[in-house]
Amino acid sequence: MEKFHVSGLVPAVFTPMHMDSTVNLEPIPAIVEQLISEGVTGLYICGSTGEGPCLSREERMDVSEAYIKATAGRIQTIVQVGHQSIEEAKTLAKHAQSIGADATSAIPPNYFKPSSLDNLVDALAQIAAATPNLPYYYYHIPAVTGVPVDMVQLLEKVSDRIPNFVGVKFSHTAIYEFQACLKAQDGRFNMLFGSDEMLLSALVVGAHGGVGSTYNFAAPLYNKIIDSYKQGDLARASELQAKAVEMVRVLVSHTANPAIKAMMALVGIDCGGTRLPQQALSDSQIKALKDDMTAIGFFDWGRS
Repeated sequence: MEKFHVSGLVPAVFTPMHMDSTVNLEPIPAIVEQLISEGVTGLYICGSTGEGPCLSREERMDVSEAYIKATAGRIQTIVQVGHQSIEEAKTLAKHAQSIGADATSAIPPNYFKPSSLDNLVDALAQIAAATPNLPYYYYHIPAVTGVPVDMVQLLEKVSDRIPNFVGVKFSHTAIYEFQACLKAQDGRFNMLFGSDEMLLSALVVGAHGGVGSTYNFAAPLYNKIIDSYKQGDLARASELQAKAVEMVRVLVSHTANPAIKAMMALVGIDCGGTRLPQQALSDSQIKALKDDMTAIGFFDWGRS
């Protein structure tokens, strides 16, 4: 397979919903246009931010198709196809390929957790084999899946077992392990860092790009972090990253994921509610969120 590489900012996009939690595809073209105008390089579709695990197979297909159609090939698209059922994951992967996705990604099954590293690789290999010509990323998010794994050992195992394995969406804070993955097998793997509040730390050790939820509404801030780092102005990059940390702390204080989704309405594109067990913020909670984000100056330094 020709070497596949993603770099820069890749927002983990939302699944817009009506307030009754049914999927609403209508805002997706506007979301895509805004993100492209703000300099993102790709989209990560139906991941945690996109509430993929809470959607039906048909909904995931519809959302993926709407995003890929809206991009019209201008930026790269990665569709998260992980599922408790390997057969369902394979079906989602085949659909992603049929609609023109550039790559797929998958969380591990985590209700019945893999019993060993070899067992995990067996599961990933089956999903990847459904679309052998499509690049494939492992989605490493152990705080959510409860599937801890030595990632360097995983990369060693997949080398011979999964020919279309190209990299990892690394949503974990262990920078030392991320760095080891970057160096593994002479830098063979495309490593995308998934903790927004630590992007600069990842850049310092060589991250190729970042996949994150706050990139949906703060891409200008993060692009300035990347540019400052590339220009050798580490002090400026650190100052800007500190602002990102301040922003994330406010979001966490307002119930994290629902607050992150609510931010989209505050920057001009309402993505609606969330799906249970997550609960959308009330109008009063959104006002409080806006007040707190205004108080830290987000709408000045986060959007310009």
